[in-house]
Amino acid sequence: MKFRTFASPLDKKSMENHSIIRGRLAKLRFAMQAKGISACIIPSSDAHQSEYTAPHWKTRTYFSGFTGSAGTLVVTWQEAFLWTDSRYFLQAEEELKDTSILLQKAGLPEIPSIENWICTNLPGKSVGIDGSVFSIREVKSMQDIFRNKNISLVTDFDPLLQIWTDRPSIPSNQVFLHPEEFSGESAGVKIDKIRKSVAGEGCNSMLLCSLDEIAWTFNLRGSDVQCNPVAIAYALITPQESVIFIQQEKVSAEIREELFKNKIMIADYDRLPVYLSAQKGLTIRIDSGKTNQFIFDAIGRLSENKQLSYILKEGPSPVALLKTLKNETEIAGFRNAMKKDGLVMVRLLMWIEQSLASGRAFTEISVEDKLKELRSEQALYFGESFDAIVGYQEHGAIIHYHASEASNQQIRAEGMLLIDTGGQYFDGTTDITRTIATGEVTDRMKQDFTLVLKGHIGIATARFPKGTRGSQLDILARRFLWNEGLSYLHGTGHGIGHFLNVHEGPQNIRLEENPVCIEPGMVTSNEPGVYRAGMYGIRIENLVLAREEKETEFGSFYCFETLTLCPIDTKLILPEMLTQEEKEWLNSYHQTVYDRLSPHLSENEQTWLKNKTYEI
Repeated sequence: MKFRTFASPLDKKSMENHSIIRGRLAKLRFAMQAKGISACIIPSSDAHQSEYTAPHWKTRTYFSGFTGSAGTLVVTWQEAFLWTDSRYFLQAEEELKDTSILLQKAGLPEIPSIENWICTNLPGKSVGIDGSVFSIREVKSMQDIFRNKNISLVTDFDPLLQIWTDRPSIPSNQVFLHPEEFSGESAGVKIDKIRKSVAGEGCNSMLLCSLDEIAWTFNLRGSDVQCNPVAIAYALITPQESVIFIQQEKVSAEIREELFKNKIMIADYDRLPVYLSAQKGLTIRIDSGKTNQFIFDAIGRLSENKQLSYILKEGPSPVALLKTLKNETEIAGFRNAMKKDGLVMVRLLMWIEQSLASGRAFTEISVEDKLKELRSEQALYFGESFDAIVGYQEHGAIIHYHASEASNQQIRAEGMLLIDTGGQYFDGTTDITRTIATGEVTDRMKQDFTLVLKGHIGIATARFPKGTRGSQLDILARRFLWNEGLSYLHGTGHGIGHFLNVHEGPQNIRLEENPVCIEPGMVTSNEPGVYRAGMYGIRIENLVLAREEKETEFGSFYCFETLTLCPIDTKLILPEMLTQEEKEWLNSYHQTVYDRLSPHLSENEQTWLKNKTYEI
């Protein structure tokens, strides 16, 4: 939930852009009619089912003007609709104005799913998609639903060559190694783990399509996707060798030589189907939720005139779980990264406080710029892990707000400021949210903040038996808000990659059921919040590490260790609302923050931090 995506208010340029959008939709409809397609579905994903994509795959944005990271566009001959979730309702309403595209607020009871809407409105018709940006699983699901309404799904509809003539190329940035001193394991060790895992499922090979899984497996990183240190590639692990399918110019001779030590070869990005069609004796594990339909269809076409010499077996990728169970080196790296980011946050919060006290003017964008400046001073810094969300007052209620030149607010000595930010370091990835008082605040602000804090502490102090799922823990964060008739619509926690994507599965903490259990070694966010539209937003986020706590006659029990190091604003807390146990947690946390950060701070900074971590 971290991509900065909020649009500026409509102006002359916006109106011109919306006219451009209407023109693009007209061209798309012409292409649809030429192919006999009654509707076209355009998702947010790329050929690797990524959450965040390189500009080459921002097709939905091109045709809609909506810049959020999640949403699906449906275009018919007469109408167009954009489905997105609650994080983006306000943003989508603004960005879709005058484009003729209607917003569908996904998740609300009265809003049908895309498939159900198509079944109701287009029975007996044809629906077109670009199969390269839909997974095999998604295509099969749509086909099963559409079959009852005699709707055919055309999976090779890609009119972009005729319409998006200035489409950005696939990035060709150089890849680089993530050394074992940071990763904790060699690529060879990881490949052996993958081979062993799929062997238990009757397979001898594994096809990898997810960019972060490829990056983790081969200890490679890149800069093809903003804020996510990954490179565009596919990979195949066989019993004898591994092959990375990538643009050749992205891999230097030195890296090829290093990869070759673990029998890792390089092939052209678009050669995967041809390579597969020539293999013999392979039983290949594929994750149908992470492999696109185009690859699947291409393999089939190349195999039509010959006996299939290999077997594809569908099942979840073992890499997702291997990757999320951090080893000791990665955990140590996280601790180092959290310390560095804690120093950044202390200095940022001091700068904000001093700016307010001196009357020096500064804005939401000023805070973003200061964050980048402070992080750039830290060792092993690579970049932001997501574009910072800095929302003052009512902007804090827009969950994915991004300050533009038009919306950029000056921070005043009143109300609250929400800062959601994170960094990429070679030794770890960070993600933190703090809501701070910039001056006088109301009793309701304090009450809301304290309710959110109680939920945050509820997760931080959770003890739970082995086999517990995130959906079973989620209530610990929400119960105090629910008691007051309040809630939030986003998840409570998501997994965090190690110098990888800031959003990582397979675990999470949210209302929706997820069969993946929380296990020791997983790093997950803890971020309850509450948002009052047009007024303010509150979120408190730390990263927590799941670890073993004790063994009893009832089995193994786990707990969370909070990794993030940054004070929580005590000016926003109503102490009388906290139990003694909650106060003890907060006081202990603040003592830890001071103990770990103060040796690296100046005397003035130490004094400031001491004043922010006093016992309540």
